[in-house]
Amino acid sequence: MATLSHISPSPTPYYSQPVEIVERKGIGHPDTICDALAEELSRTLCQFYLDNFGLILHHNVDKALLWGGISQPKFGGGKIISPMEIFLAGRATNKYKGVNVPIEDLVEQSCTNWLRSNFHVLDPEHHVKLHSLIRPGSSDLVELYLRQEATGIALANDTSCGVGYAPLSEMERIVLQVEQTLNSVEVKTAHPETGEDIKVMAIRRYKNIELTISCAFVDRYIVDADDYVQKKLQLARLVEKTAATVSNRNINVTVNAADNVDTGSLFMTVTGTSAESGDDGEVGRGNRVNGLITPYRPMNMEAAAGKNPVTHVGKLYNIVAQQIASSLVQELDEVAEAYCYLVSRIGSPIKEPMIVDIRVSFPDDGDIDTIQKPVDEIVTEKLENMDAIRQMLLSGAMVVY
Repeated sequence: MATLSHISPSPTPYYSQPVEIVERKGIGHPDTICDALAEELSRTLCQFYLDNFGLILHHNVDKALLWGGISQPKFGGGKIISPMEIFLAGRATNKYKGVNVPIEDLVEQSCTNWLRSNFHVLDPEHHVKLHSLIRPGSSDLVELYLRQEATGIALANDTSCGVGYAPLSEMERIVLQVEQTLNSVEVKTAHPETGEDIKVMAIRRYKNIELTISCAFVDRYIVDADDYVQKKLQLARLVEKTAATVSNRNINVTVNAADNVDTGSLFMTVTGTSAESGDDGEVGRGNRVNGLITPYRPMNMEAAAGKNPVTHVGKLYNIVAQQIASSLVQELDEVAEAYCYLVSRIGSPIKEPMIVDIRVSFPDDGDIDTIQKPVDEIVTEKLENMDAIRQMLLSGAMVVY
């Protein structure tokens, strides 16, 4: 069924605004760890359900808390005194047609595998303690979910909204590129002193950009304070070089701004993440589904990570809204910038939102009615093909943090 979109012109294009703020919490940040582990658990549950039952069963494991540990870093290598503790909570089908689902084993398996794959120093066996707090879902939501088995139509399990925009600004692309480069296998091999807990905060004042980088250095690879300072300078140069591949603007880089070399107050860790001692984490407090925190852009408060990829609009609508906005910019010459807002109603088909609101940057002398038909076609196509999102999430080709 075709979806008629409400289209209106957006205000001043984002890229022409004088000030911009963009942030990304890297893969080793405590909040991102929680997002990643919740999402990895959902993927593991989906695979178990498919392998054993032929369908993905009801689950939403989108609640996680990381309780930071206690550590004692020092030059040449310190020690963990108390491990960080991670609590995975939510709802999942633990029995279907007489077969038990080994939830606790799946929690242990998914979390341990992800931590081993994404940290080069942290040892999940000794540095992390996991807690499984997963319980069965309520009977009404489970029944709503299972209606699709009879009808073939996935029904929204929540009344919620999603939002997406395109294209990414130059600074948004810089922030993504910097963090992804610093946490790449290549950089970790060349610079093992850099931990995975890397946060990038970017500010643009007109044409000038300031990047403030927080990086948890790994103590075993630091000889002394002078070595730390030198390696910090190397990191700053690497950031500058990486940013220059995206932009030719004037970019100022600061690394670990709170350091005080004279007093020995340095951002050093044993494991490469502040979660070992300095910080705690929680699902939904970090990056949105496009990997960024963008206060000057529309965002919502949904924690997409860990929600099921079949009926949970809190995950799916944010992703598909982003896809719609991207296609509008790529396929319609008149559209330089696009925003998409979607709202669901619990119990209704997920492919039939209550409203689709499109905001576009459009020529002053243009007639917005001329793009109504192609916009509706793009919106309808993306909503109808939402199953492809599920496959990308299950394969790991798409992440939501």
